[in-house]
Amino acid sequence: MKFSRLFLLLLIFLLAACNGGAGQATGQPEASAYIQNKGSDTIVNLALAWAERYQSEHPEVSISVTGGGSGTGIASLLNGTVDIANASRAMSDEEKSQAQAEGIQPVEFVIARDAIAVIVNPENPVSQLTLQQISDIYSGKINNWSEVGGDDRPIVRLSRETNSGTHVYFLETVIRLGDRNNKTLFSTDTLLLPSSEGIINEVRQNPNAIGYDGLGYVPRDLKIIAVAKTDAGPYVLPMISTVNDKSYAVARDLYMYTSGQPTGAVKDYLDWILSDEAQQIVSDLGFVPIFAYEP
Repeated sequence: MKFSRLFLLLLIFLLAACNGGAGQATGQPEASAYIQNKGSDTIVNLALAWAERYQSEHPEVSISVTGGGSGTGIASLLNGTVDIANASRAMSDEEKSQAQAEGIQPVEFVIARDAIAVIVNPENPVSQLTLQQISDIYSGKINNWSEVGGDDRPIVRLSRETNSGTHVYFLETVIRLGDRNNKTLFSTDTLLLPSSEGIINEVRQNPNAIGYDGLGYVPRDLKIIAVAKTDAGPYVLPMISTVNDKSYAVARDLYMYTSGQPTGAVKDYLDWILSDEAQQIVSDLGFVPIFAYEP
């Protein structure tokens, strides 16, 4: 009898061990490669969508995506805490010099293109502005909507914070009109907001506000301003076609940077980002895929 009980207990133990081993064998494989991706808030939703799709097809790879701004992403790349930095602007000469001082050779990848939309509250009757008028609004030369054909209301200026690549791009391309010698700055009463969502929410609530954001972030309930390069026009709305034919004045490349030429899992991921599958996600999210235009 004792022998039978001992045999039964041993059999139960062996069966439990076998079942436990089988459960581990049929579970999801653990990630063997980790990619840290950080930077531009303009790119973060796109980067998250890419990471989700890629991980579903490559469960052996784990990708961490965070925002914080282009400057934050590039700084993280230079101090060695990320594998890929996202940026909605090109690296500055100062950042490149800092990289060289650290013994880092940044490698640049253009991964999509974006239009910067100038947005106002739908109650605002203004529907078109020239680049010069937008520059004058943001530099403080124009302070009332009546000066550009609107109601007699004070203009509330909204911008991203200074560590944002979109902030830097808007300053250089719109406020300074692309002139490297132009030192015009944002008006000191411009409200600096930490996120695209912050600008969207403030414009939605404030009929006096003007803001700017990546086209892929602008909801349909806000008004997008048609922009003209000169007083002679034409006034053009941002969309994939007007970015492609370069008729829309405020469009830019979006970037990823690596420290040196990427290898292994990072290279495979970047190669996939430049593929048709990943670029379709670019289009789906309201950005411009790189295969849709000639540089």
